[in-house]
Amino acid sequence: MGTDTVRTQATDESADLGRQQRGWYFYDWACSVYSTSVLTVFLGPYLTAVAKHAADADGYVHPLGVPVRAGSFFAYSVSLSVVLAVVVMPLVGGVADRTGRRKPLLAAAAYTGAAATTGMFFLDGDRYLLGGVLLVVANAAQSVGMMLYNSYLPQIAPPEQRDAVSSRGWAFGYAAGALVLVADLVLYTAHDSFGLSETTAVRVCLASAGLWWGAFTLVPLRRLRDRHAGVGVERATAPGPRRLAATVRDMRRHPLTLAFLLAYLVYNDGIQTVISQASVYGSQELGLGQSTLIGAVLMVQVLAVAGALAMGRLARAYGAKRTILGSLVAWAVTLAAGWFLPAGAPVWFYALACGIGLVLGGSQALSRSLFSHLVPPGKEAEYFAAYEMSDRGMSWLGPLLFGVTYQLTGSYRSAIVSLVIFFVIGFALLARVPVRRAIGEAGNAIPEKI
Repeated sequence: MGTDTVRTQATDESADLGRQQRGWYFYDWACSVYSTSVLTVFLGPYLTAVAKHAADADGYVHPLGVPVRAGSFFAYSVSLSVVLAVVVMPLVGGVADRTGRRKPLLAAAAYTGAAATTGMFFLDGDRYLLGGVLLVVANAAQSVGMMLYNSYLPQIAPPEQRDAVSSRGWAFGYAAGALVLVADLVLYTAHDSFGLSETTAVRVCLASAGLWWGAFTLVPLRRLRDRHAGVGVERATAPGPRRLAATVRDMRRHPLTLAFLLAYLVYNDGIQTVISQASVYGSQELGLGQSTLIGAVLMVQVLAVAGALAMGRLARAYGAKRTILGSLVAWAVTLAAGWFLPAGAPVWFYALACGIGLVLGGSQALSRSLFSHLVPPGKEAEYFAAYEMSDRGMSWLGPLLFGVTYQLTGSYRSAIVSLVIFFVIGFALLARVPVRRAIGEAGNAIPEKI
């Protein structure tokens, strides 16, 4: 009878974890549409056009009395959102770990971002300042939400399942991004058929991403369960910078975790730069049109689903670290091949996009799951705040190297190939991290394959 009871409890626990995992996937499904349709495709060109419409004769807008070139307003708004996220994430992470109440914080971040994104429907005429404020709020909220979302991973997946669970989450996100981007492109390219102007079609695409984000966030909020913390909240009210400093001090007690984070910071800087600069390379060096570039973005989204799932299977066979190292080699080879792409030949640019898509989702998903093994129990949100800042807030060296290389050589081919250095250094740093010992020193169970 006792054995039957134990089996029943184990079955119930397994079913509950499966239900939470399926709910967890849906947050990636909910918020990834913002990254794809809003941030990557539509908002940058549209907000820049609105700012230029509001600019003075010299091409400047004046938010809060500060002269800013209209063409730089979008980039400055993104930078400001990163600063806000860096301040807020450690504070929210501290509260989440010390209270155990991640779900209300996730709801607050998600619906703040979704509301700001939906509000972009009202971004027309010369309302550039409204667009800037909404962008700052939405982008910062997404960073905070992703930090909380990631911190659930150690709670909902035992060590041997994390690579697969993380990979499925990324796959869900890329699938949603591809699905909604197809719908957006149909609406945008055939706006006359729907009785809409081009600008109205863009505003509908922006706002629909916010509605999608808010609607599908209901699924994880219903299925995820909070784990009550046994520690008080007296330190959780420290200001963001102080919380960040406390987290960094604590991470110094786990130098191998910090070593992995440094490796991730380096190679992820290369990944983020490729994502942001590939379209510049395609348009300026290869002379490709906007439709080709958008098609390449869509192809990356679709193939990233397959790539994330395939690399998750490889991790089960060879371990996450070896699989990530293999993906970094693939990144370096793909970028080196970019040097040889002929101008005016979309098919070869699509081939480059295929290579990027196949390694993009998997390298990010497995990095997340591997890091989850290196986080001391009870400090998931704080450590994932540092991880998220590495993901979003520290990726400035890559664009700087890309820009300086172009300035010195006048060649975008040289600029894109220069990014290989991030994958070479990242490979070397990650290869030196003894992840099994790092997991043990963090106080976690060591999986059979890692």
